[in-house]
Amino acid sequence: QQQARTMEHSTLMTMRTARRLRFLRLSVDGYCPISRVNVGRYGKSFKIWQFRAFSSSGPPPSDDKPEPTTSTWVEEYLPLTVQPYARLARMDKPIGTFLLLWPCWWSTALAANHSLPDAKLLGLFGIGAFVMRGAGCTINDMWDANYDKRVSRTRTRPLASGELTHMQALGLLGIQLTAGLGVLLSLPHTFYCFQLGAASLPLVTAYPLMKRYTNWPQLVLGMTFNWGAFMGWAATYGSLDWNFVGPLYASGVAWTLVYDTLYAHQDKVDDVKLGLKSTALYFGDNTKAILQGFAACTGIGWLAACHEIANPLCCLGLASAYSHLVWQIQTADLNNSQSLAYRFRSNQTVGGLVFISIVAGNVM
Repeated sequence: QQQARTMEHSTLMTMRTARRLRFLRLSVDGYCPISRVNVGRYGKSFKIWQFRAFSSSGPPPSDDKPEPTTSTWVEEYLPLTVQPYARLARMDKPIGTFLLLWPCWWSTALAANHSLPDAKLLGLFGIGAFVMRGAGCTINDMWDANYDKRVSRTRTRPLASGELTHMQALGLLGIQLTAGLGVLLSLPHTFYCFQLGAASLPLVTAYPLMKRYTNWPQLVLGMTFNWGAFMGWAATYGSLDWNFVGPLYASGVAWTLVYDTLYAHQDKVDDVKLGLKSTALYFGDNTKAILQGFAACTGIGWLAACHEIANPLCCLGLASAYSHLVWQIQTADLNNSQSLAYRFRSNQTVGGLVFISIVAGNVM
């Protein structure tokens, strides 16, 4: 009886949620799945379908099914009304936060001058990466909502599916940018760091548009995501030493070209239909050979940035990180989304290896 009551309560919660969030919307053209309402505490997952009209001026949605979703901590613990905002900020997918964070930590560790990196700075950059990565995702989805609804991997995102409106996303973005400003103003050498951090905002805003106009959107992403290579050093000294931050930034950009080109191969079929561009399409069958070149540039950049602390332990760690990149490229199946997504997430290991190598070079 207890189990029956639990199931009944779970079903009622789902029905009420569907009505409250207006997940069902009539259409004349077709339908697409937009979300799963996961009632984690009751161990059930229910699929909600939304009927939506697609613009006759644009291409039809992909016939492929969206990627299967699994329950994350967002569905398990956050209130239902908050979950779409959390997914808009990709709080359920932390890898992006780490990819933004590692260059900040690399730079902070490199600036530590034969000691451990400043723990307070590491903490501030951790909060800043979490907030600003979420802001970047919100901006990206606001620009790309009409495209995302036609791509199998992205059509369940909150804006593409209609769970959230653009005004609601704009409200979230305001909160995110305010929080990011708070972190920026908490850094040492505040005015210099404020100017340097604000200089990255045009890149943050422009990146989502690049896939419409250039074959190199991953290059712009790399320029954006690795801005932290400047910030850690600036927060430590109130200036930049290009002998260190220059090669560190360049290595991060090359690293991003590797991991995000592999990631972009997941969407290449839909991108062709929509007329979007990427390095995955531009490199085509030569992807692996070209990415090996970028991986080599990444490794050389790491060594150049660490030239003053490159003891054997540091070099061993950097070599391990480079070897991991080579493994990603060599073993990736460019037509298998699971293979590509796994290798993309494994870059958390690459970033960690580089950070540990720099710390070891400074203290050993």
